[in-house]
Amino acid sequence: MRRGADPGRAAEVADAMRELARERFLPAEQRARAAEDHPLPLWHGQTSSQPSTVATMLELLQVPVGARVLDVGAGSGWTTALLARLVGPQGRVLGLELDPELTAWGSANLDACGMPWASIEQATPGALGRPVEGGWDRILVSAAPRDLPAALVDQLGDDARMVIPVRSTMHLVVRRDGRTQTSTHGSYSFVPLR
Repeated sequence: MRRGADPGRAAEVADAMRELARERFLPAEQRARAAEDHPLPLWHGQTSSQPSTVATMLELLQVPVGARVLDVGAGSGWTTALLARLVGPQGRVLGLELDPELTAWGSANLDACGMPWASIEQATPGALGRPVEGGWDRILVSAAPRDLPAALVDQLGDDARMVIPVRSTMHLVVRRDGRTQTSTHGSYSFVPLR
């Protein structure tokens, strides 16, 4: 079992990934390659992360039913849809994507899944995340900054978790009782966070 992951969550993540197949969130020319366990190109230098990496991130995130989740770098909408499936109708998921074309396409992909408690919006250039009252319960970041961004850590609520690749190392940030702890969980390759 991955350090920091909850064994009960692995089955939930696997079920969500079976239900919301990656191919639904890929350009037509990439769909035949959906089962390959490596990143696949979308456009404008963006990629669809490899399934094993997405599974690891979601397991570390330990998404509870009813959570408020921020998905930074929503891309094709796949991770936003998976998060929406995990939180259920009692939760809320906001995906943010900087690229306008990818935002529109990812939003359409997500809308086709019929989960109105999740949405994808265009990110504000120069701003990381989107603060909410009380903070987010979970934050997933699918692009790599050079350093752990304090702006995103500050958007975590209490008893909250963030999974983020920093440079090439996966980080789990846990905030509980006003204290923040960070642990690392292997090396991965991600597009840079802009």
